[in-house]
Amino acid sequence: MNIPNYSILDPIPSGPAGYITKDGMWAVVPSGNRFMILHNGQQIHLANNIETAKNYIKKQIKQNKNTTSTLESIL
Repeated sequence: MNIPNYSILDPIPSGPAGYITKDGMWAVVPSGNRFMILHNGQQIHLANNIETAKNYIKKQIKQNKNTTSTLESIL
């Protein structure tokens, strides 16, 4: 359910609601004052802010692209 402008009901506004990659494999969700990074539904890492979390995801995606062999990408 999408609630537009849900933050107006929050007496203490917080940071962004989260982030999801285009393919849906990675997500960043608020966890207290920090942000939890999820990959395929598993908790991977806890970041201090959303920008650090996004950078972590970009680094992991880049590393996975470099380690995937051509045979694995075909199968």
